[in-house]
Formats: sequence, structure tokens, C-alpha cells
Amino acid sequence: MAPGLSLLPVTGVPEIRPGDPLDQIMLPCLQGLAQAGDVLVLTHKVVSKAEGRVIDLTQITPSAWAHQWASRWGKDPRQIEVVLQESAAILRMEHGIIIARTRHGLVCANAGVDRSNSPGETVCCLPEDPDASARRLSQSWSQPLGFTLPVLISDSFGRAWRIGIVNVAIGVAAMDPFTDYRGQDDPHGYPLEASIMGSADALCSAAELVMGKTAGVPAALVRGFAWQAADKPGARQMIRPLEHDFFR
Repeated sequence: MAPGLSLLPVTGVPEIRPGDPLDQIMLPCLQGLAQAGDVLVLTHKVVSKAEGRVIDLTQITPSAWAHQWASRWGKDPRQIEVVLQESAAILRMEHGIIIARTRHGLVCANAGVDRSNSPGETVCCLPEDPDASARRLSQSWSQPLGFTLPVLISDSFGRAWRIGIVNVAIGVAAMDPFTDYRGQDDPHGYPLEASIMGSADALCSAAELVMGKTAGVPAALVRGFAWQAADKPGARQMIRPLEHDFFR
């Protein structure tokens, strides 16, 4: 058991624009701050921006359906059209919010399409492959730092039956996203049969406390967590299979 965790904001990261080399830009911010054993949590926005996943709404022609839905709820029809394009399936539509399953398999509001922290007439979409992005960044930083630096890419998700968003991991590299207690006994001697903790999600939620939504801090280091090394398939294995999803 870890004696405690420390959350360290990574500061000094400039505004990231499409095509920027995020690994090179952030390396000086990590050198001298990151230590062996740390986990780096990144907001997906900086990854998406660097990878060009920023959509210019002035270039979007909304469908008639997008116009109808947007007019009903006071939304921008161009943004609604992008949501439809980013969705693999629409699960629910209520009160101006579209709950969609993305091509990644993630179930979230508006297919992860977000206008916050996007300049001008633009919206930001999720990375095409968050796990691949996390692996690429982890490998790029681990070599010059001299130790393996796991990378978690996070996004804010709502929760069924709970008010308030929390950050979860949509991309994971170099660490097991779970802590599996199955087969161990609890303090009273009862065997644990179903206790698999979503540690990557928990670390992303914790890191959000020092990153914030308005402070312009896109990353944080979590120190003191005893992570287990793992390779593929990253965060993809955290998505509940459709046949086990009882809440669709």
C-alpha cells in the first residue's frame, strides 16, 4: 500500500495548436519535475489539438435534422452535425444533450465534441486513437527522462445516477489500468471475488483536482501510486462489452 499520493501540476505548457509537436514542447516542462514511478495525466484537449482534431465550424454544413434539433434546444446546428459525424450510435437524446457511443466505444455526452477551450468558431473532438497517442507520448518522453513514464489521457464524463462530472482515462500507456484484488482476502478473511478497481480512472479524477478547467494546466503528475507495468490494449479494455451493458 502506498504511504500517500502527491499531485503535481505540470506548468509552463503553452497553448497547443494543430500540428504542434506536443512531445517536444512538453519535455522541458517534465525534465526536473518528473521522477521514476510517476504517472502523467494529460487532458485530451492538448493531444487532440496537436493531432489536428479541431474542427472549423465555418466549414460545416448542418443537415436538416441537425437544424431541427439545434433549433429546439438553442444549440449551434454546426456543432450538432459534428456530434453526429463523431458518433457510432445515438443512445439517448434528452434536454439538448445527445448521449452517444463513439467509434472508440466510449459512451459520453455529445460524442466528446466540446467547444470549451477551443478558440473562435471551432470545436475539439477526441483523438482518433487515444491509446496509440498515449503510447507514442510515453515512449517519446521515457527515453530522454531515463525511466518509464506511464501516460493517461483523460476526459470529463458524466455518471449515471450521480451529479457532477469526473475525469476518466480514455487512453492508457505503459501501465495496467486496473488494480485486481480478486483472490485476496479482506481484513475479515472473506475472499474478494469481484473487486477490480479502475485505477486509471481514479488517477485521472485525482489529477483533475490540480489541473482544473480554467487554470490552463493541461497535465499533472501523480506520485506515490504503485502501478503495474503493462502494454496494450490500454484503456480500450476498460470499456464494458455491449453484452454486459445492462444500462443501455
